[in-house]
Formats: sequence, C-alpha cells, structure tokens
Amino acid sequence: MSVKSLDNPYSGDTDLVHGASCTCSDCGKGHHHAGAEDLPQSGEAMLERAVESAVVRAVFGHNEFSRRSFGKMLGGATLAGLIGSVLPLDKAKAAILDNLGTPEKTDLQIGFVPITCATPIIMAQPMGFYEKHGLNASVIKTAGWAVARDKSLNGEYDASHMLTPMPLAMTIGAGSTAEPYLMPAVENINGQAIVLHNDHKDKNDPKLWKGFKFGVPFEYSMHNFLLRYYVAEAGLDPDTDIQIRVVPPPEMVANLRAGNLDGYLSPDPFNQRAVWEKIGFIHILTKDIWEGHPCCAFACPATLATEMPNTYGALLKAIVDATQYAAKHENRKEISAAIAPANYLNQPVPVIEQVLTGRFADGLGNVQNVPDRIDFDPFPWHSMGVWILTQMKRWGYITDDIDYKAVAEQVYVAGDCAKIMRDLGYEAPDVTYKSHTIMGKTFDPSKPEEYVESFAIKRV
Repeated sequence: MSVKSLDNPYSGDTDLVHGASCTCSDCGKGHHHAGAEDLPQSGEAMLERAVESAVVRAVFGHNEFSRRSFGKMLGGATLAGLIGSVLPLDKAKAAILDNLGTPEKTDLQIGFVPITCATPIIMAQPMGFYEKHGLNASVIKTAGWAVARDKSLNGEYDASHMLTPMPLAMTIGAGSTAEPYLMPAVENINGQAIVLHNDHKDKNDPKLWKGFKFGVPFEYSMHNFLLRYYVAEAGLDPDTDIQIRVVPPPEMVANLRAGNLDGYLSPDPFNQRAVWEKIGFIHILTKDIWEGHPCCAFACPATLATEMPNTYGALLKAIVDATQYAAKHENRKEISAAIAPANYLNQPVPVIEQVLTGRFADGLGNVQNVPDRIDFDPFPWHSMGVWILTQMKRWGYITDDIDYKAVAEQVYVAGDCAKIMRDLGYEAPDVTYKSHTIMGKTFDPSKPEEYVESFAIKRV
C-alpha cells in the first residue's frame, strides 16, 4: 500500500512518518509491519523485571550482578521461584511506587517544545516541583518534535514533553526506529485551535477550504489527526483537497503572515499570538471538536522505569503534582508569569494568560470566556490511545493489522499514574477505558476496526 507523507518545505521538522525504519523490498517506505507479537514487554512485565533485579541485588549485595547473568546460571524458572520465595512479586510491584528510595540519578535533562501544552513540565522547574521531589531537573527548549524525538532516542534527554501519539508511534516503529517508550502522564487536555488568515473571514465554513494549505506541528500529533477528522467530516479529503504541512509551532505565525499557510491547527500560544498580531482569527477550539481530548504528554524510554525506578517514580510525582496544580484556575495567572520568560515560552504574559485563563479575543471582534480552553489532567486513558491508533490506521500510518489494546496498554502506563495521583491525595479513575464523542460520533474502544471502517473518507 502506498502511503503519503506531508509536504514539508520547512527546516525545523524534516523527518516525517516514513523514514528509514523499514527495509523490506516490497515497501521501502519505513512504515510499520509488526504485529502484536513484536511488541516489547508490557508495563507490567517491565515493572516485574525491575523488581526481580532489585531483589537479586538485595540478596547478593552486588549492584553489578545482573539479573541476566544470574538467570543464565540458574534458569528462568528457578530464578522466578527464588524471587517469589524472597518477596512475593505482586506485593513488591505494589510497593515499588509506595516506597521510593533516593533517586538513582538526580541531575536530569528534560526536553520541551515551547508551547502552553508543556505547562506542567516547564513550570515544575521555576516553581520548584522537581526540587520538591528530590530532583535537579533542567528543562531544555527544543525546536520541534522530530528533534525532541531524536534527542530522546539517542539519550540526550532523560525524558521529554511529547505529543500523545508519539510514544505509540515510537514503540511500534512508525516513522522511526522501534524503541519501547512509556507515557505515564498526559500533560494537557484541549488546548489547540484552528486558526485562519484574516483574508479568509468569508470562508469560515470548512466546506470552502478546498485548495487551502494548513500547518500542523508534526505528523504523529493530535493536531494532524483532529484536522484530518474535521475536514473529512466536512466532506474534504485531507490528502487531496487540502495540503497539510509540518511546521514547527514557533514558525506558525510567520508562515501565516507570509502567506505560506492559509491556516493551521496548532498548539497555543501561537493561535492566540496570531490574533495578538492581527494576522489571523480563531475558527474553532479543538475542545469543540472533541471535548477533553488529549494533546501533549510526559514520556520516557522504558529503560528509565526498569533501570532507575526511584528516579522514574520521583519524576512522575513531580509531573503529576505540577499538572494538578495547573488544573486549578486560581493558579493560572501565577503560572503564566512563571513560564513566559525567554528561556521557556518567550511570549508576552497577556498572550499566555488569555490561553490559560480562557478569557480571550478571537480575532473576530469577540471576547470569549472559555475556562477549559486548555485544561490539565494527567491520567492516560487507554481508550484515548486506542482512538489515536485508529486514526493512524485510517490514514495509512499503520498498514498492517494491529492489536490496538495491547499497544495502548503497553505505552500508556495508566496504573503508575493512578497510583501516584492517589499517593499525592488526588482522585484517580478506577477504570482505563471509556467511550468518547468526537463531533457527535461515539467511539467505542472495544470495536476499533469497526470504527475505522465506518468512515467514508479513509486510506484503508
């Protein structure tokens, strides 16, 4: 199956969905051919491995004495029996986040792309959340998502702000080399918008957008999938009736001004910045496409959890703590001032306040009051992961059969997040799947293939 990639004339994010990860002779496109059997260990299995390693070190007193070498000496079944006799695994797994010790590594590098969706990750540095949980973390401004992905893959970043589809794609090897990633926390929900150039105020109906050029920040993004969904519901094919280009968020406004784009579906503050600079207007907030949709996330290599569980636990605590602080509207102005400086968002405080408080000018002469224009909820619903995978399948980013549930549960570590939320005194869901409504259509996560097939416009 021939699969497209986005037209991208820009310099910031040049590595698109079909890179060099696939070398099969009939394809050469870099798309994913693996089935469920190719998935890396589940989050549960990785935690079990971490517990086993910890017990082996405790029993023998040698940090360098690896589980692998001991397992070869005794055999896997014997090792499992020994571990179970020393400390029941079910209790150990439950206790590992209960009794976090000193972080194995305290000096951490955490990447972020300068958008308001990264608010918890950014604010956790100037507002002391990393320090509160025993970490000396530095947040590093990153030009775009391909850079964030690659720096994370090559170990320059210990963890990173990512778009919620990215760790799913990275784990299954779509668009990059397959590497198991965990997404234990969502950064924000809602928080995006479709902006059009002021020249198109007479074309506020998406049915009139044929031939338009739109920007999105990355192919594996909610921005791309929501834009595709939105225009397809209006009867336009996003691959033939419009152009979709990858543009780093900080370059969105300049490209709108120059006429390189007719509009974009972008994270903030660049939607509000277009209004601030009198270049564009807000056509629709994405919360009005899907109320409560996920946007950005906190993600890390699976090895962080298995090799440094104390560091992983402390970092997750800091992120969840900051996310819950950001969820309280009375804190939003304080946060706006904290994340506005040049080393973070580099934006005027009033622009950020309009986004975080939800009281904003829309560029059409109105002042709107939408308190949940952006909101913050760390829980990574497995059903959201399944929906994202259905859109990857719908538009040809995944070409083979996929076990949607297995992949979502592998990557979205809902159990870890719920445990940390409760430890910090916050409420957490006791289920990980629920139905979602997108533009009036209900998504049942137990029937993903039926959902994909239900669309008139699709690539499969």
